Amino acid sequence: MRVAIIGGHGKIGLRLTGRLVARGVGVVGVIREPDQAADIRALGGEPVVSDIEHASVAELANVIAGADAVLFAAGAGPGSGAERKLTVDRDGAVKALEASVMADVARYLIISSIGAEDPPDGDDVFSVYLRAKAEADAAIQSSDRDWTIVRPGSLTDDPGRGRVRISREPFHGEIPRDDVAGVLDELLQSGRPSRVILYVNGGEDPIEQALERLA
Repeated sequence: MRVAIIGGHGKIGLRLTGRLVARGVGVVGVIREPDQAADIRALGGEPVVSDIEHASVAELANVIAGADAVLFAAGAGPGSGAERKLTVDRDGAVKALEASVMADVARYLIISSIGAEDPPDGDDVFSVYLRAKAEADAAIQSSDRDWTIVRPGSLTDDPGRGRVRISREPFHGEIPRDDVAGVLDELLQSGRPSRVILYVNGGEDPIEQALERLA
């Protein structure tokens, strides 16, 4: 199996790379900055530099060609303005989706956010961010890919517990990034559930059991 992680140097992307490589999965970590490559290599992944804001769909399709699944884990990040929420979190995700179609990669996963189900209409950066996520998610839902949208609550850097609560209905909470990576790893292993939006936070169910219940 081969997985392309767009946003491979993000906190969740790096955690997931380590997990995937440990079980023999090939990982392409798509990154914006060349100096991030060493961290991907140190985990056993293959870094590829490609700026999703400026690369064409065809260029990105070439980067992910041969993958069995694409994970969009990129984001404009804290401190970025409203414009980059649109060019990265929305447009980048849609571009990656179009590249997946062009490269014939059937499986597409994205890290979204709680709140994207009913985004506010304000002009502040967080409102724009949630609308960007909502619009990207809508494009994915209308596609023919084998998609899964993961909407975690507040993310922490606490050690993962391997225990979560997962629902198809929105609910608030917090979850370690380790455990989001664990959920994504299990989704990639099992391939299900697919064509669903999953709300994910810390809980008491082992990850595999929580996903099996929904599948």
